[in-house]
Parts: sequence; structure tokens; C-alpha cells
Amino acid sequence: MLQPKINPYFALIIGAIAVSTSAIFVKLSSAPAAIIATYRLVFTVFLMTPLFMTKYFRELKDIHKKEWLFSIISGILLALHFIFWFESLNYTSVASSVVLVSLQPIFAFIGTYVFFKERISLGAIISGIIAIIGSIIISWGDFKISGIALWGDFLALTAAIWVTAYFLFGQTVRKRLSLMTYTFVVYSISSVTLIIYDLIQGYSFFSYPPKDWLLFLLLAIIPTLLGHTLFNWAIRWLSTSVISMSILFEPVGASILAYFILKETITFTQLVGGLIVLFGLFLFIWLSNSHAKNEKKLKYNEQ
Repeated sequence: MLQPKINPYFALIIGAIAVSTSAIFVKLSSAPAAIIATYRLVFTVFLMTPLFMTKYFRELKDIHKKEWLFSIISGILLALHFIFWFESLNYTSVASSVVLVSLQPIFAFIGTYVFFKERISLGAIISGIIAIIGSIIISWGDFKISGIALWGDFLALTAAIWVTAYFLFGQTVRKRLSLMTYTFVVYSISSVTLIIYDLIQGYSFFSYPPKDWLLFLLLAIIPTLLGHTLFNWAIRWLSTSVISMSILFEPVGASILAYFILKETITFTQLVGGLIVLFGLFLFIWLSNSHAKNEKKLKYNEQ
């Protein structure tokens, strides 16, 4: 394999920092959560269109009816994820919101067990319980501060559930389609969903200051296109486990940025709960990857 021109670990660090900016940009905007989500995806689709139309457009005819249905459901779920997550940032801190949204791997594990009957290891159960205990500590601390902060925590946890469902519905479609085609289709459907939601809510589409428009564009470019593109590029050179672990940096990076940019301080319960959540997630991902490797070895030996 050819050596990359850029160190993949450096690309991973830049990608992790890029995705960490998402919550900060949302906090800085004065627009409603759904409008922020709408323009994040609309601008992303707009920027993807030239490449999609020239290289990937023909893949659309290969999408089956069931895959279109799953793509539509995935797009709606992604829209709900953004609405709930961005709305949570109006009520709770960046640290609490991003850490709780990061519980997505745990919800995904529960979803694959319920719907796909995947086996549960004792280590996965223990690490999941650890992460959930951490989230309870964060929520209890926020409740002591104000009921509004607890409501924000609830919205963030719900956002984690929506994005888990988004991945579960999309995984079968993603296996057959290129990443570019799949994301373009789902982002487009999600954009339409958000526009319909905005119309129902009666939100204005244009009455926002120049700062907000810049933030909408930055959300599309930095965390969405740059961050996830670098992750997808790095996976050619690095293992999936390394990529998975790097994503755990987002709550840390977002909290650091929130401290310097938004002047948000981290409470004792947020610090303790956040560290417990991250430890639980680290343990969960590490054990999951070890289990997957052992399964592959077992199948190889059986052959």
C-alpha cells in the first residue's frame, strides 16, 4: 500500500478538532435550532452537489425500493437528531450535551441486540452500565443547578437515540452504496424534512444576521465535510478501533472550546460524570473491537 502524503494520525487529530466545533457554532448562533440544522445540511448538500453529479449520480438507479424507504427513514431520523441536539444546547452546557450525545454507541449496542439479536458480552454490559451511571451523575448535577438544564440533558439523550436509529436503518443501505451517494441522498432527505418542519413551525428562513449565515456555512464545512471526510480518509490507513476511539475526543474538545470561546465552566458533577461516561465508552469500544477480532480469528480457524 502506498504511504500517505499526510500522517493519518495528524488527519485524525484535525478531524476530531473539526467535529468538536459543531456545538460551539450552534451555541454562537441566534437562529432556532431547526433552522441551524436546516442550513447546516442544505449548505452541505449544495457543496457536495458538483462532485456527486459528475461522479456518483448514476448510482441512484441502483437503489432498490426498500433501500429508498430506509434512506427516507434515515433522513427523517437524522433531522430529528439535529433538532433535539441543537435544541438541547439552548438549555444545558456544551459539556453535558456533547457527552450525553456521545452515548450513541451504547444505544446502538442495545438496538442491535433487540432488532438483530446480536450477542451481549458481560464486558459490554458492564461498560454500558458504567457509561449510564456517568450520565446519571451529569443529569443529577444539572438538576441541582436548574430543571431547565435537566431538560437540556433529556433532549441530548433523546438526540443520541435518534442518531442511533439513523445508523441502524442506514447500515444496510450503506453496505451497497458509496459513502458519497449514501450521504448525499440522506442529507437531501433530511434537508427536506427540516424545511417542512420549519414551515410548520412558522420559522423565518432569511431574517438572520450575517454572523448566523457564516456560522451555518462553517457548520457545513468544518464539522460535517472536513471532520467526517478526514475520518473516512484516515480509515484507509488506520484501524476502525483507532477511528472509534478518536471520536471520544469530541466531548473533551468541545468542552475545552466552550471554556475558551463561550466562557462555560465545568461543574464538579459534569467533570466526574463526563469522565465516567468517557471511561465507559472507551471500555465499551475497546471490548467490542476485541470481541470482533476474536470472532474473525474463530471464523478463520474454522475455515
